[in-house]
Amino acid sequence: MSEVVQNTEGDAAGSAVPEAAAAAAPAAAPRGTTAVSEEVVEKIAGTAAREVPGVAELGGDVARFFNSVLDRIGLDEVGDAGRGVSVDVKGTAATINIVIVLEAGHVVGEVTEAVRAKVIEAVEKYGLQVTQVNVKVDDIELPAAPAAGA
Repeated sequence: MSEVVQNTEGDAAGSAVPEAAAAAAPAAAPRGTTAVSEEVVEKIAGTAAREVPGVAELGGDVARFFNSVLDRIGLDEVGDAGRGVSVDVKGTAATINIVIVLEAGHVVGEVTEAVRAKVIEAVEKYGLQVTQVNVKVDDIELPAAPAAGA
């Protein structure tokens, strides 16, 4: 699914159109349309979520398993950008779902609110309106156990 943004820069004729008629017009710019794919929004949201302290990883168990397999065969960059993020874009509004792995010792509510705020800020910089950011904590990353005999 793609989002279409109206571009009216440099449209001198647009000022002659009454407000009511302009509001009823489809989202098409006089010089073309701009579409933003959901994959792009997923990458933006995923990058923002990874920056939040307390987020160890993104994605559910299955996604992380497949990612570890890709890592072992040398394809460690494949699938990382949007992993754990799904987006539904309708017009200029986006609903974002994020699955995270929490680092042990962090408060769930604080981390999820920080993820929500960071994702909204990042995506709205690109001209979209974020209607919802749903965050699911799928797992917790515990500290590594000390090696035996250490």
